[in-house]
Amino acid sequence: MLKESTFKVEDSDRRETVPAGQYWLDTIRKGEIIRITDLEGNQAVDTLFFNATNPYERYSAFDTVREQGNLYLTSGTTLLSDERNPMLTIVADTCGRHDTLGGACAGESNTVRYALDKKSMHSCRDSWLLAVNQHDEWGLTKRDITHNINFFMNVPVTPEGGLTFEDGISAPGKYVELVAEMDILVLISNCPQLNNPCNGYNPTPIELAVW
Repeated sequence: MLKESTFKVEDSDRRETVPAGQYWLDTIRKGEIIRITDLEGNQAVDTLFFNATNPYERYSAFDTVREQGNLYLTSGTTLLSDERNPMLTIVADTCGRHDTLGGACAGESNTVRYALDKKSMHSCRDSWLLAVNQHDEWGLTKRDITHNINFFMNVPVTPEGGLTFEDGISAPGKYVELVAEMDILVLISNCPQLNNPCNGYNPTPIELAVW
């Protein structure tokens, strides 16, 4: 469901541009709001959420999808943890639908889906692994890279139950805004994928703002 925000980005407490292929790791406190903006359109933003006081609790696609009775995320959706606790709620959304099924690109999936020589291409999993290794203060390892959300990404479900990666439904300036229901550790990979249309074959920057 489309819903615009009442917040102005110029009034945010934090504002940062994340280039394509880079990661962003930071915390937002309970009650704070984070906005993710697709600056140039058709850009996938692969995101992991953890409980900042206990990172072993993290976003659960299974619990979120089951409890809301919808495969896709939009305004009004509450993201649940693997302990079924509310983590964040989407309070504004000008895109209208976000994927929680397609997973993240990796060297292995690039090889299987595209070609053997694509394995070494940079992927979201590479970005996350770099982040957890450069920030060992959180105690995270590759085992903690589990369910992610693909903001702005278009992954329709076929009548046979399969998934397809299609052109994005976003556009320049579209955004999604979430309020934290607990202290949250956010780990974003601004997707570098070049082999399918999730980024329009041309990955672009995003903007993050926090109030």
